[in-house]
Amino acid sequence: MSTRLILVLILVLLFGAFVVVNWSVFLAPTSLSLLVTTVQAPLGLLMLGVLAAVTAACGGTMVWWQARVLLETRRHTQELQTQRALADQAEASRFTALQGVIQAEVARLTERVDTSAGQTRQALQDSGNTLAAYIGEVEDKLDRVLEPGRNARS
Repeated sequence: MSTRLILVLILVLLFGAFVVVNWSVFLAPTSLSLLVTTVQAPLGLLMLGVLAAVTAACGGTMVWWQARVLLETRRHTQELQTQRALADQAEASRFTALQGVIQAEVARLTERVDTSAGQTRQALQDSGNTLAAYIGEVEDKLDRVLEPGRNARS
């Protein structure tokens, strides 16, 4: 229990004890003026009734206020859930768009790498062919230079 509730309960118990101890005084009739007439009634009992009515009105106001706050809190909670769902959907769509962009970029880079690999392969093959042609030329020149000496030995 909260401290405030315990304090209110203690005050109500003390007031109840005061009423019980002075009950005969509360019931003693007194002359009361109502501006147009005078009546005989127990003033203590009348004041106790007024106090009960004021307490009931304050309690009713507190209950109404608390209910209003609870309804407002529920409405805010629902709005927050709606906004959270919208944010999650927006984030999911951003992730989907980002995934599409990344896939397109990976495909583009893969195509570039494939093109570069093909070009490198072709350049390497061309270099190999050129090198083979040079080696062939060198062999031909060596054969021509060495053939007269080979024929002389034979």
